[in-house]
Amino acid sequence: MSSLPPCGLYRTRRALGSSIPEGRLVYFHNHGDPGPGLYLPSGWSVNRARWHSHGTTLPDPQWAQHLEPLLAEGLYRVRAVFTCCEKRCQTFAEDQLVQLGYNGMAEPILFIPEWTSTGLSFPTQGTLVDRERLSQLVPLKVAESQEPSADRAFLH
Repeated sequence: MSSLPPCGLYRTRRALGSSIPEGRLVYFHNHGDPGPGLYLPSGWSVNRARWHSHGTTLPDPQWAQHLEPLLAEGLYRVRAVFTCCEKRCQTFAEDQLVQLGYNGMAEPILFIPEWTSTGLSFPTQGTLVDRERLSQLVPLKVAESQEPSADRAFLH
C-alpha cells in the first residue's frame, strides 16, 4: 500500500469519477471510515472554505498522486514585495498582513485585513494571485477557536 499525503487542502489534477472534477479545491482526509476521501467546499465563511460532511472515497490509495498540495488558508506575512501577476494589478508590501484563501477552482486569493474603529476587519473581496508567487508568504501562528467566547476580548 502506498503512503497517503497528510490531511489538508489540495487541488485535483484529475477528476474522480463524476463527483469530483479536475482542478477543484478539495479537503483530503487520509483516514476514516470507509477510507481516505475528498470533500468539496460547501461554502465560505470569513474567506475560509467550509466542507461538506460527506466526501468521496478514493478508488485506491494510488489515486492520491493526483492531488496537488496547497498552502493552508490563514494569515501570512509578506516576506518581500511582490505583485499578484504579470499584469501587476496589486502590489503586496514587505511585512504586510494578508489572508490566504481559495476559490472553488483552487485559485489562491489574497485578502488585505484592515484596522477599523471596531477592530480588525476582513474584506469579502480579494485579489487572485499566481500560485508561484505564494512563495513570498510566511505563515503566522494564530490561536484558533471554534466559537467566539463571551468572556473573550476582541480587537477594538
